[in-house]
Amino acid sequence: MLRISDISFAIEGRPLFEGASATIPTGHKVGLVGPNGAGKTTLFRIIRGEFALEGGSISVPERAKIGGVAQEVPSSETSLLDTVLAADTERSALLAEAETATDPARIADVQMRLADIDAWSAEGRASSILKGLGFDAAEQLMPCSAFSGGWRMRVALAGVLFAQPDILLLDEPTNYLDLEGALWLETYLAKYPHTVVIISHDRGLLNRAVGHILHLEGRKLTLWAGGYDQFAKARAEQRAIQTAAAKKQDLRRAHLQSFVDRFKAKASKAKQAQSRVKMLEKMETITPPEEAAKRVFTFPEPEEMSPPIVNVEGADVGYDGTPVLRKLNLRIDQDDRIALLGKNGQGKSTLSKLLSGRLDAMAGRVVMSSKLRIGYFAQHQVDELFIDETPLDHIKRLRPDEGQARLRARLAGFGLGADQADTLVAKLSGGQKARLSLLLATLDAPHMLILDEPTNHLDIESREALVEALTAYSGAVILVSHDMHLLSMVADRLWLVKDGGVAPYNDDLDAYRKLLLTNDAPLKNKDKATAKPAKPKVTKDQLTAMKTDVRKCEERLEKLNVMGDKLAKKLAEPTLYEDGKAGEAEVWQKKYAEVRTALDRAEALWVAASEKLEAASKRV
Repeated sequence: MLRISDISFAIEGRPLFEGASATIPTGHKVGLVGPNGAGKTTLFRIIRGEFALEGGSISVPERAKIGGVAQEVPSSETSLLDTVLAADTERSALLAEAETATDPARIADVQMRLADIDAWSAEGRASSILKGLGFDAAEQLMPCSAFSGGWRMRVALAGVLFAQPDILLLDEPTNYLDLEGALWLETYLAKYPHTVVIISHDRGLLNRAVGHILHLEGRKLTLWAGGYDQFAKARAEQRAIQTAAAKKQDLRRAHLQSFVDRFKAKASKAKQAQSRVKMLEKMETITPPEEAAKRVFTFPEPEEMSPPIVNVEGADVGYDGTPVLRKLNLRIDQDDRIALLGKNGQGKSTLSKLLSGRLDAMAGRVVMSSKLRIGYFAQHQVDELFIDETPLDHIKRLRPDEGQARLRARLAGFGLGADQADTLVAKLSGGQKARLSLLLATLDAPHMLILDEPTNHLDIESREALVEALTAYSGAVILVSHDMHLLSMVADRLWLVKDGGVAPYNDDLDAYRKLLLTNDAPLKNKDKATAKPAKPKVTKDQLTAMKTDVRKCEERLEKLNVMGDKLAKKLAEPTLYEDGKAGEAEVWQKKYAEVRTALDRAEALWVAASEKLEAASKRV
């Protein structure tokens, strides 16, 4: 049980918690929600013991492990699979001790503990998690250095999921996942065997993966039963009741005060007036709920253009002379709302870059209206803002001739008020930075807006505001997002990017979601690794890395074979089957079966690595 008792905490004099309390029973799945900047991530750091409380306490069960994704996995030559396996430090330590221990009693203790933590099936579990997060069998043997930061964040997430801490703290994990990975995570968390607390603004995740919502508002914590939609409905009802009660009390108070004012000077009514004064003094004030701060996005309206605004005719597009998408024939009109679907690495971002003019067609042609203006937002642009400048500085650079009042009005139209306008970008929240980037992308009133994961770092109220703004916007919208709610509310056309082509998807998003959850066949990912596509020749360094992979696979096989031999020897002991030892025999048989399963998996990995080395040796 995670117990938060009357905690108080402030940062730089700004209170985040004042007498906040909540109790999360063991095994509960909880979504932590609240406005950007309310203190959700800070609460996680307090739970992990990184910050000292000013008052109150947080208690967890004795020896309970608390885990979360603090930062991405470092770039190293360790394979993804080994990196994830190493995340379970207890398993790694026990396996190392099992190879050196000589005391029979200690050996038995180690083996029993390995069985308790399901150590023998570890490789299979680690591989399954990596596959769910988008890495196929060959990529799991590649070194971490072959992947970009976003993909190494997935490896870090895989590591903490594999380690299975007793209390799992996840802070916006879907921000670096695609739609497929986000849906897999929903399913995984719903079945996770221990306590989960997840900060998220993804309504789908909060409706399907958790059973409670922990709401942080007004420096207090409130635990609500049910998913997010149930919480939102119950909270709205509570706010309505509270507002009505406060209004009713105000009327009652005014009535009593009126009587006192009228009759306090009359002797005949003095006693009654005094009685009403006491009633007023004893009346506990009902405070009406504060109005939620209005989240807004105000997109400037473009002039109308004749259709089509973009026409793609037989185009190929890709990188370094290698096409990713071929023979594209697409048309976009100004009133289109298009969602790009497809597994990661199939070319959604490549198509976005082609449509935005950031990539030229390698063949065919792309015809655009002569006066077409295009707004482009991608998540990496948030990280490219000038951290030592204010939002006002950013917009002033692009509009040097506009007065300050007009510039501030533009910022306010994206929810950046007077305080945020003059705050250094380095001190803004992720959501505020995203708002600034969206403002810069739409400053010229684009006829077509291309948005690649626009909701990352936006809280739920801001996401709803974005939906409203996009619905009212008169330009074309091209969306890439893992946020199913956003796609369902905005898009009226679906394009599926798959197998080097782009075609209309004629079913709905629910059908696509089911397809992703039931289709286990991984699509080949061409864009994951930061390394360039393989050249006809293989370098000596590449060959050395492949030989290292084969050697590691062989070492893993050897260790598992040794474990298997030890277990087989144990199972051959006649004393194991004496009366009263049936349970013990069953335990050792289960261990042996798990080792055999791990061996099968290790052999498959060894065969894949050996075949890869053999093929590469011919191209040296």
